[in-house]
Order: sequence, then C-alpha cells, then structure tokens
Amino acid sequence: MADTRTLAFEIGTEEIPAFDLKAATVQLAKIMPDALDAKRIPHGEVKIFSSPRRLITIVDDVALQTQRTVEEFRGPKTEIAFDEGGQPTKAAIGFARGKGLEPSALVRKEEGGVEYVFATVETPAMNVVDLLPDVLGGVIQSIYWPKSMRWGNMRALFSRPVRWLCALLGSDVVPVSFANVSSGRFTYGHRFLSPGPHEVSSADELLEVVRKANVVPSQDEREQVIREGVKKAEAQTGCNAELPQKTLTEVINLSEYPTVMVGTFDEEFLQVPEEIIVDAMLMHQRYFPLYDAKGKLSNSFIVVSNGNPECEATIIDGNERVVAARLYDAKFFYEEDLKQPLSSYVDRLDEVVFQEQLGTMRQKTERVVQLAKCLAADASLDDAECVDVERAAMLAKADLVTNAVVEFTSVQGIMGSYYAQASGETERVARAIAEHYMPRFSGDDVPSDIVGRIVAMADKLDTICGLFAVDQAPTGSSDPFALRRAALGIIAIMQSGVDISLSKAIQDSLRIYEESGLSFNVADVKSAVEDFFLTRTRVLLRDSGSSADAVEAVGAVGIVEPVLLIERVRALEAARDEAPDTFDDLATAYARANNLRDSALGVDYNSALFSESESALAQSIADTQAAVDKSLESGDYNTALTQLAHLRGPIDNFFDKTMVMDENIELRENRIKLLNKFTGVFAGVADFSVMAKSK
Repeated sequence: MADTRTLAFEIGTEEIPAFDLKAATVQLAKIMPDALDAKRIPHGEVKIFSSPRRLITIVDDVALQTQRTVEEFRGPKTEIAFDEGGQPTKAAIGFARGKGLEPSALVRKEEGGVEYVFATVETPAMNVVDLLPDVLGGVIQSIYWPKSMRWGNMRALFSRPVRWLCALLGSDVVPVSFANVSSGRFTYGHRFLSPGPHEVSSADELLEVVRKANVVPSQDEREQVIREGVKKAEAQTGCNAELPQKTLTEVINLSEYPTVMVGTFDEEFLQVPEEIIVDAMLMHQRYFPLYDAKGKLSNSFIVVSNGNPECEATIIDGNERVVAARLYDAKFFYEEDLKQPLSSYVDRLDEVVFQEQLGTMRQKTERVVQLAKCLAADASLDDAECVDVERAAMLAKADLVTNAVVEFTSVQGIMGSYYAQASGETERVARAIAEHYMPRFSGDDVPSDIVGRIVAMADKLDTICGLFAVDQAPTGSSDPFALRRAALGIIAIMQSGVDISLSKAIQDSLRIYEESGLSFNVADVKSAVEDFFLTRTRVLLRDSGSSADAVEAVGAVGIVEPVLLIERVRALEAARDEAPDTFDDLATAYARANNLRDSALGVDYNSALFSESESALAQSIADTQAAVDKSLESGDYNTALTQLAHLRGPIDNFFDKTMVMDENIELRENRIKLLNKFTGVFAGVADFSVMAKSK
C-alpha cells in the first residue's frame, strides 16, 4: 500500500464577509480535489472547514508519490499521417507535438482493419511534496470573490488581507507564498480569547489546535451551537425565536466562537409597528426577535456574541444600548411621520427619481393610477372597488419619502399601510398599499385582495413597459431592474383569478407613456413586451415540468396571453396522457399532411372528385371544424382537443387508401386542398407537427 499523509492547508485572513465565506467553502470542495487530480496526486476525502478568519482544507491519505503511468493514444490513419514518400505529414507532426513526442516515436498499429498511428506517453512517478507548492498556490488564486481587494503595496487580490498560511503534509511544512506571506506550522486562534500564534506539529492536529484556540471551525457546528443556545433562551424567556435563514447564515459566519445571549428593550417601543422593530433588529443589528405564546413581539431579543462569555453582562448591556438607540430613532421617525396624512407625501415623490428617462416617482404614480383604472375596468370591478384601486394606486409609493422608510428601507409599503390606516383610508386601500410589492420572489404569495392585485399589476407593468420603451430590457444574465421577476409576478397574479387581457394592458400602458410625451415605436415595443412575457411563461412551464414539445406546439399558434398559454399547455398534456396512442398517431398524420400541403392552392376542393375515404375525411373535417370553433369561442380548450381526436380514424383511412401525389394533376391538387383543409382545423389549437418531431 502506498505511503500516505494528511494534507492540511489553512488560509488565515481578516474577517471575510459572511455570504462570501459560505460561497468560498462550496468552491473549495471542488477546487482542491480538481487541483490534486490535475497533478495526478492520489488522495482520499477532501473536507472543508471555515470561520470568519480562515479557510481550512483537510485532505486524507495523500500519497507521497504520484503513480507512474503509461498511456497509449490513437492518432490519424496511417495514410493521412504519412505521405507517399513515408514522411510524416502535418497531421502526424501535430499529433506527436500534442503528446510531447517527435514524429519518429509514433508507431503503426491496425485496429478494426484500419491502420493508425499511436503515441505512447510515459509519465514518471514524482514526489508529491515537490508538486504541492504550485497546487496550493493555485488553490488560493482559484477562489472567486464577488469583490476582491489589494492591501499594502502588493498586487495580490483576495477577499480580505491574508495574514498567515499553515500548510502541512504530515509533519512537514509545504512551502507556499502569497502576498508576501509564507507558509509555516503556526495558526492563530480567536482574536480576543486566544490570539496565538499556536504551533501545529502535524496536519492531523490542525483542527484540534484551532478548536483549543476558541474557534469553532465548521459552519454546521456553529449553527448547532447557535440553535442549542436559542432553545435555552426560549426556555428561559417562555418565548419563541424567529430565525430567518438569511440572517442566521450571516450570523453563523460572523462569529468564530458563538455564544447566545438574551437582551431586552423598553416596552414603550412596542407601540411602534412591529415590522420596523424587527427590521431594526434583524436587518441592522442581526439580533433575533422573540415572540410570546400568542405570537406577539416581546421586548426580548437574542444576541449571538463573538466575545468572551464571561463578560456576558457587559456584552448584553452594550447591545441593549445599541438597539435602544435604533428604536428611539424608529419611534421618533414613526411619530413624526404620523403628524401628516399619507396623501401629503405624494407631492414629495417628485424628489425621488424613478428612472432618468421615465421621470420621478410622482410621474410613475400618475401613470400607475391611470393604468390601474384601465385594469379595474377590464376586470369588471364594481364602483367601490374602482375607487379603492385608484386611491391605493395614488398612495402606494407615498411612504418612500417618509422618515421611517428612508431610514428602514425594507418596510416600504408596510409603513404606508400603517400611515394609511392612521389617515382614515379604507381597510382595502391600506392592505393594497402593504401588499402591492407582492409577489416579491418566485413562490411568494400574491396580494390577498383584488384591489391590491390590480395595483400590484399596474405598478409592475408600468415598470416593464417603460423600461422596454427606453431600451432598458434585460439582456442575457443582466436584469438590473428585476423585470423578469416582475413579469413572473404579473403572471402569478393573473393566475390567481384576475381576468384581464395582458395584451390590452400592455397597449394601455404604452398609450399612457406616449401621451406623457415619451417618444418610442409603440408597435415594436408592444411586440417586444409580449414576447418577453411569453418567453417567461415558457420558462415557467418548463420549470414546472411541462414538456418542451407541448409548450412549443401551443405557443406556435399565436397565443399572446400567458394564462391562456399555461392553461392550454396543461390541457394538451393531460389529453395526451389520457390517450397517448391517439395523439401520437394524430401528430404523425398531421405532420404528414403538413408536409404535403400547399397553401397556394387554397381549400376550395371539388367534392365530385372524391373517393369514399376522401368524402369521409371531408365530412369529418367539416364536423370537427365547427365543433372546434365553437369550443374555442367558449374557451373550452379541452373539448376542442377531444374533437380533434375524432379526426384520427378518417385521416388514417385516407392515407391508407389514397395516393395523394397522383399522376393526374387535377386529382392531386384536389387532395392537397383537402389536406390544407385538414391542417387548418388545428390552426387555433396547436402545431401538432412539433409533437410529431419529438417522438
């Protein structure tokens, strides 16, 4: 068995941003084994550890020598590799050069009755300790950081300044240098509790030394410590903690030695809306709120400290002072904002630019009001609902200039709802203001009320149409205004039962922009926006499991309404699942007819020339066309599909008994006209030729 050692490699740094650290640990799990494999270094399991000030890779069973290998590669045919005079051609020379050989080293061998040239490449065994410096140096530089920095007078780039490197193969130091830092056998512990340096005698002992230095070197372990501490805090207070995953992930990667503590704030702050208190704690300070048994916010909160647990009282006192200052601000801003009705803030929206070419938030508000009124009319809302829609649209963005939202941006909409209630607005208007940003992400809830749904649609559609009109549509992976998310939000709202025409809504939005003085080609932008929505709908369908051929087949008939496309694709798939043989055969027959048809001949056939099978098909086409048209007119797509299935027998019989391309031109053209009529029945339903190709 080959002699092996453990490899330990630690990159010590200043504190790395929490989410960047999490991403780096994922990258390292691939970068390190790939780097070792590229040098043919045999190794065992690769394990990644981290804390805010370090990235550690432990590799088990690293061989001290690479394996000698002999590989044979087949090249071009001999007749191509050598000319008539037996001299190597460019093909042979290039093949040999690619393998690090001279053409004279190539040998001829027969394989499968054909003679080829072969190259034999021998790679000798090498000492791994000689390879590791380049491997580990490359690992450091292979880690991708969203934002890198330089420090001192060096050109090296990393997320944060590198302060030490510990690299050991067994008990031997692996020499690695980066940014004027050379590797050794020393590590550093917790910045305050056990700074170090601490000597590491061998690679197998690195983690033990780090742990003794008051560092928990694993994200999973730190999460477990935090969760256990939270459970104790819940038992201590009789409350339940809220641990949003994003904030928890950040806290896990902000502390090397986490300790859970409980702080409190003055109960007078509970008079401030709950959302702004939670925002102040979660978003600004990374504290976790505690709720009582009835689900009401309590005046206790959880702190995850990276300090000395023996100084708990001092740490809690410091954090209570911090949160009190934030909550004093929140209370002051909230009370100041309440001194004026929400409507008084609307005019101040002229102070906020929506987009350079599209004007201010005040101008956007005016457009959204107009568009919301159009949507409400299209959705056949009653008079009271229309009044609420118009009012909610006017006030939806007003809180953007309030003191509370300027300071605590994540509560926009929510604070507007509180201010609307305090100003005497109706409950539906207040709720619509709070919910008009919904859905905020894929899978999020849509607004709970029709008033909020209409306002949310108007707001999102105004943004999409306006940015398309000024050539700011998403390109590739770039979508700075989150238009794709907005489009999916509109589709989700429409699926929730808002019965309107998206095409008409787009037209209305663009008309409003045109009337406001924006110059653009209305027809081109409308087409681009409709295509954008249909593309998002197709992606949505495929992501939800719909087959590509069904999506393409239904999309090929010119549908521009996303909800209609979704409904028809799912209906087509359901019908095909119920009668797969019928629909497969029908698709094959349609594709055959579609290949033979000639639209220039039209559909005015001469029934007097028909055979029995042609007459039967013509009658079936007439009956089916009438039934399909009636079904589509009433919106009954399922019945339309069922009617199409009735064509299977007559078209199969027609192809079995009829020679379409008859030598008699009159008969041939008459039969093609009949097939033109046959394919026309499918025109408003689906392009079945697509389904035939996928078989």
